[in-house]
Amino acid sequence: MQITGELLIGGRAKRGEGVAFRAIDAANNEPIEQPVFHGALDRDVEAACDLADEAFDIYRTLPAAKRAQFLDDCAARIEALGDPLVERAMAETGLPRARLEGERTRTASQLRMFASLVRSGDSLDVRIEPALPERQPPRTDLRFWRIGVGPVAVFGASNFPLAFSVAGGDTASALAAGCPVVVKAHPAHPGTSELVGRAIQQAVAAAGLPEGVFSLLFDAGHDVGSALVRHPAIRAVGFTGSRAGGLALMKLAAARAEPIPVYAEMSSVNPNLLLPGALAARGETLAREFAASATLGCGQFCTNPGLMLGVAGEAFDAFAANAAREFSAAAAGVMLTPGILRAYELGIDRLTRHPKVTTLARGAAAPGRAQAALLRVSAGDLLADAALGEEVFGPSSVLVECANESELRAVLRKIEGQLTITLHAQAEDADLVRTLLPLIERKAGRVLANGFPTGVEVCDAMVHGGPFPATSDGRSTSVGTAAIERFLRPVCYQNLADAWLPEALREANPLHVRRRYAGKAEGQQ
Repeated sequence: MQITGELLIGGRAKRGEGVAFRAIDAANNEPIEQPVFHGALDRDVEAACDLADEAFDIYRTLPAAKRAQFLDDCAARIEALGDPLVERAMAETGLPRARLEGERTRTASQLRMFASLVRSGDSLDVRIEPALPERQPPRTDLRFWRIGVGPVAVFGASNFPLAFSVAGGDTASALAAGCPVVVKAHPAHPGTSELVGRAIQQAVAAAGLPEGVFSLLFDAGHDVGSALVRHPAIRAVGFTGSRAGGLALMKLAAARAEPIPVYAEMSSVNPNLLLPGALAARGETLAREFAASATLGCGQFCTNPGLMLGVAGEAFDAFAANAAREFSAAAAGVMLTPGILRAYELGIDRLTRHPKVTTLARGAAAPGRAQAALLRVSAGDLLADAALGEEVFGPSSVLVECANESELRAVLRKIEGQLTITLHAQAEDADLVRTLLPLIERKAGRVLANGFPTGVEVCDAMVHGGPFPATSDGRSTSVGTAAIERFLRPVCYQNLADAWLPEALREANPLHVRRRYAGKAEGQQ
């Protein structure tokens, strides 16, 4: 499939007329000459959003089997893109082949996961309370389910060019909910985005769906994204990126005449708690595994272990020395974009210049590459200056030395909301774990034990979200089947004739979906 640099507006492809830009080869920071991409104009945003609005009522009322088949076909067509997709993504992101091949599999798998969810009918959440005419006062018939909210704007993420981008989790869950999607491609991987976008566009046509079910727009700046969020047809936003970017979109959405939700994943340092028993039993192994996790993919994971907390003592000092040895051996890495590299270098420079921060190790250095960094602060200094615990996106981490368990709790109380918090513990740490868990649960969307958080399983039980600022809405997740809940809203039907009701709500349950009937699982005595 040829990359043309064209916008995909519904079923059409057209040359953009906005500012021109080229993809950058992440490994050498040189432009990829062909093709030239052009940003969309306001009229392109208008056309894509109007088409999405026109498509919504037809698409959301499709039989579940047809919507699920469409999602399965999207997955198959993305897989069929083969090596050209992986090779283009390698050039645009600097990520290795194995990582991108795995990410392609994940992208297809989550589309198929949502197809299975749609077929099951579970996300409809059907609840029926039959009429009670003899009761005083009488109760009329009430039937509840969930429908799509409307067209959704999705912003591609820089660090996952497949799994959190054009056909990533936000797009997959929105399409599964019955919501058309308008994607604003990330400018760091426009060629990758176009290849995937064309695969979805072809799946829309093959299924005979309204063309407005999917559109893809380019822009090297912020104008298209802002116009999308402001457009009255857009009913929700999915975003993965910086805190500044997420907050800007939230502000735009809140300022609309009719505000809409922005589901933004923004910032997390994913604290790891090194409890005394674990440090004593396997401190050297933990140090090795920690360094591997922190530098994996040049540290460009939203679940990177950016803070390591432990109680002062010989075991903590030994862990710090072992971790420093591992970080010193870390190779310089390619970052996704020159801008991300500059931000990383500025963040590390800010920390290393701080009088309360000790630099324990720096990895190998190379021009145009990120140098790993391991830093150390006391918990008291972190409590006095919260900026010492802010995210630095890249291959770095900060060891936090707590004077005692009380100071460890104080840090947990002070830190912001997180995607993950990890406990490294042995059996002898059980009492301490029990006292820490209530506090940890208040702060994180995913709580781990004896592992590292880099790696997110795509499944029913996963939560990839957390209290602000990890995400803009801590009640949601962007990974797993519960992600569909962001793009659904409840509707109740009162006293409608059975023939007027959606099939899932009819008395005979012709779709055989699971339902709650009169306060119990249907069929339960």
